[in-house]
Amino acid sequence: MLRIALFGLACLLAVPASGEQFVPADFDVPKVLETDRVRLRMLTVNDVVRDYDAVVSSTDHLQETFSSGSWPIGLTLEQNLIDLGWHQKEFQQRTSFAYTVVSLDEDIVLGCLYINPFTIGGYDAIASMWVRTDMLDAGLDQHLYETVKRWLAEEWPFDKVAYPRRDLPLDAYNKLRNQQND
Repeated sequence: MLRIALFGLACLLAVPASGEQFVPADFDVPKVLETDRVRLRMLTVNDVVRDYDAVVSSTDHLQETFSSGSWPIGLTLEQNLIDLGWHQKEFQQRTSFAYTVVSLDEDIVLGCLYINPFTIGGYDAIASMWVRTDMLDAGLDQHLYETVKRWLAEEWPFDKVAYPRRDLPLDAYNKLRNQQND
């Protein structure tokens, strides 16, 4: 199964109408964001083994974070490879943007960031992110959230970004999503 279809909070809930672009054609999509703790860069198929390790080592946390049914229980390396290929192609086509969150030496995948269209409730994008379970106590989740929020506000062409379960409570997010489906 494709991760993009399973992440209930971020995945293709309200996409731009046919022919519309998610970001302007002249916008130079950032390739990398680096802090003193992490590096974010495009998620690619080359990350499959380290990404898979991060996902399967964080199953309970991911299920709680994304309310995604049984995902990632039963996820295989091959399914993860398909997911990553999908994310990579979407990034290349500029329809959504998945960034891997890695250690500065790139030895370990620490999490992911997903930036998708979300065109309801005055929003133009939705950002969902996670960090591996063994990094939660180190405060990495909050560091990532604050970094991404600042980055999207300062460097990206969005007026209003939804951050479900962070700035946007889950019940408010679900209400917006239901309005979109009506």
